[in-house]
Amino acid sequence: MQPETGSLPNLVGSDLNEIESAIAAMGEAPYRARQIYAGIYRRCNRSWADFTDLGKDLRGRLSERFSISLPRLDCTFASGDGTRRYLFEVSPGMKIESVFIPEEKRDTICISTQVGCAVGCLFCVTGRLPMRRDLSAGEIVGQVLALRADRSVPSKRLNIVIMGMGEPLHNYDNVMKAIRLMADPEGLSISPRRITLSTSGVVPGIEALAAEPLIPNLAISLNATTDEVRDQLIPVNRKWNIAALLEACRRFPLEKRRRITFEYVLIDDVNDSPEDAHRLAALLKGLKKKINLIPLNADPWLRLKAPSESRILAFQEILIGHSITAYIRRPRGADVSAACGMLAGREHARGDLVHLPPRPAKPFTADRSRL
Repeated sequence: MQPETGSLPNLVGSDLNEIESAIAAMGEAPYRARQIYAGIYRRCNRSWADFTDLGKDLRGRLSERFSISLPRLDCTFASGDGTRRYLFEVSPGMKIESVFIPEEKRDTICISTQVGCAVGCLFCVTGRLPMRRDLSAGEIVGQVLALRADRSVPSKRLNIVIMGMGEPLHNYDNVMKAIRLMADPEGLSISPRRITLSTSGVVPGIEALAAEPLIPNLAISLNATTDEVRDQLIPVNRKWNIAALLEACRRFPLEKRRRITFEYVLIDDVNDSPEDAHRLAALLKGLKKKINLIPLNADPWLRLKAPSESRILAFQEILIGHSITAYIRRPRGADVSAACGMLAGREHARGDLVHLPPRPAKPFTADRSRL
C-alpha cells in the first residue's frame, strides 16, 4: 500500500497482491482485486465512479477506505516542437517534472524518481537542487498514468525513459516496483524493451539490476574518457570509477539484439576532442553498445557550453570510423526547459521562476595537456 494521500491510503503504486490483501480484509472475492488493478493501470480510472464493473455499494465502501490519486499537476509548459513539460507537486513544497515527447511513430515519456538529486553532475541543472526525498512507486508510475492520458494518438508505440530528476538506482526498490507495474501484461503492459533506466554509474545498483527477473534497457551516463575528467563532471565516479563501471557493464546480461546505451554529453573543450573520441571507442571495445551524443543544453545555471557543430560531427565521425553506432540527440523542448539535463522544478504554481541562487559550477581544472 502506498503512503497516504490526504486521509486515505492510495492504491496507485500497489501491486495485485497488495490490492488482493486490501480487498480480502473487506470480505470481497479475489476477482474484485483484479478488476480494481485493471481499472487503475489498464483503463487509467481516476475515481471510484469510473469503476463501472463494480457494484455501487462496493464503490461506495472503497471510496471510504482508499484513494486513487496521481501526482497533482501544477502546470504544463508546451514547446514549439510539441514537447510538453509537466510540473507536479507530490507533497506540500515538493515538486518534480516529467516530459512528454511526441514523435511520428512513437511517444516518449521521461519520468523522475526523486525530488532533487544527490549526484550533483556538473552539466545537469537538477544537480543544482538539494536532494529532498525519494519518490514512492505510486508517484513514479503515477507520472506515466498522468502523461499517458494526455496522448493525442494512444495507439502509437510508447517508450518510457527513467532519466528525469534523480538517480534511479538511489531509489532502487521503488523504481523496480514501478517498472514491474509498467511491464505487467495485466497492468500498463509496456514491454521492458521500451523502458530505459539511466544511471550516473551506481555500480551496486547495476549489479542488483542484473540479477532481476525483469530487466529494462540500461543507459549509462558516461560523459568522459578519463577518471580525472569524470571525477569533476560526475562526482559519483570518485566512488566507482570508469574501470569499475565498465566492468559492471561487461557482466550485465543482455538478451539477443539488446545493447547498453552510453550517453555522452558533449561539452566544449572538456570532453569533445578527437583524442576523447578515440579513447571512448577503445574503452567500450567488445561491449554490445550504442552511443548517444548529446550536445550540452545551455542553461543560466551552468557555466559550460556546447561544442561547435563541426566538433560534434567530427566526434561522431571518429566513432563511426571505429564501427560504433553513434547518434546525435538533438534537444527537444529546450525553449521550455524540457531538454535533457534541464529539469529543475523551478516554477511556482502561478508559473513564475523560482529565484533560487544557482550553486556555482566549480571551475573546470582538469589538465587537458595530459589527455
